[in-house]
Amino acid sequence: MARTGDLDRPDGRTVRWYTDGPDDAPLVLFWHHGTPNIGQPPGPLMKPATDRGIRWVSIDRPGYGGSTRREGRCVADVVEDVEAVADELEIPSFAVVGHSGGGPHALACAALLPSRVRACVSVAGLAPFHAGGLDWYGGMANGGRLELEAAALGPAALRAQLAQEWDPESFTPADNDALAGKWGWFTGIVKAALELGPDGMVDDDLAYVGDWGFDPAAAGAVRVLLAHGGKDRVVPYTHGEWLTGAVPGAEQRFFPEEGHISVLLHADALLDWLVEAVREDR
Repeated sequence: MARTGDLDRPDGRTVRWYTDGPDDAPLVLFWHHGTPNIGQPPGPLMKPATDRGIRWVSIDRPGYGGSTRREGRCVADVVEDVEAVADELEIPSFAVVGHSGGGPHALACAALLPSRVRACVSVAGLAPFHAGGLDWYGGMANGGRLELEAAALGPAALRAQLAQEWDPESFTPADNDALAGKWGWFTGIVKAALELGPDGMVDDDLAYVGDWGFDPAAAGAVRVLLAHGGKDRVVPYTHGEWLTGAVPGAEQRFFPEEGHISVLLHADALLDWLVEAVREDR
C-alpha cells in the first residue's frame, strides 16, 4: 500500500511523492510537512486514517529528501507541485492537512485550488509575517525567535543562526512526553530532512517571513479548521487566533494545555472533523 516515486517537472526539478493507504479510499488527504521534515506520511496516523477511509499523499518540499531545491520559492509555489502530483496519481480532489510550517502550505492549496481541495486543516500553523495587529514573535522560545529574526535579515544571517544548537526550551514537557512516545516518529524524518544540508530549512524560513504569494482569506472558499495548543512555544497560539479571524468561516480547535507536538495527540478528532466536513460538502 505504501509507495513513493519521483515526478519530473518542466523546470528541470524532481518532486518526490509518497502515498499510503488503499487506492480506492473514499477520501485522499494531502499532507504538508513541517520544518525541517520530509514528506513521509505521519506514521502515528496511518491506522486512524485507514480506519476512517483515508489515503495519504504527500511530497518532499523542494530542498528536502528527493525533491530538487527551488531557491527563492514562496509558500504559494507548493501548489503547482501538489497539483502535478495529484494529476500524476489521477486524484481529482483531495483534502489538505499541514502541521507547523506545513500549515501555510495547506492554506495555500485551499486558497489557490478551491475546485480540487475539499477541506483544509492547519495544525500549529504560522500566520503571515506581516499579519496586521499580531505580535508575530510574541511567545516564541528564544531559539525559534532568533532563527526567524535571522531569516528576516536574509540568507547569510539565517545560515549562521541555524549553525547554533537547538533550543531545548522550544518544547514543553507535554511535547517531550509526546516525542518520547509515538511521536518519536519525528526524530527519523528530521534526520532525513537534514541529511542533504540546511537548504530546505533555509528556503522554508525565508518563505515564512516573505510574501506568501496568496491571501489567507481566500482559503475561506473551502471548509477550514485551525487547531493550536495554548502552550505552543514554536508557533504561539496567537497565530492560530489571527488566522481564525482572517479566514472567513474558519473553525478553531484550541487545546489549552498542549504544545507544538503534543497538540497532535488530538489528531484523531481532527481527522473526524475532516471526514465530516467532506461528507457535508458532497
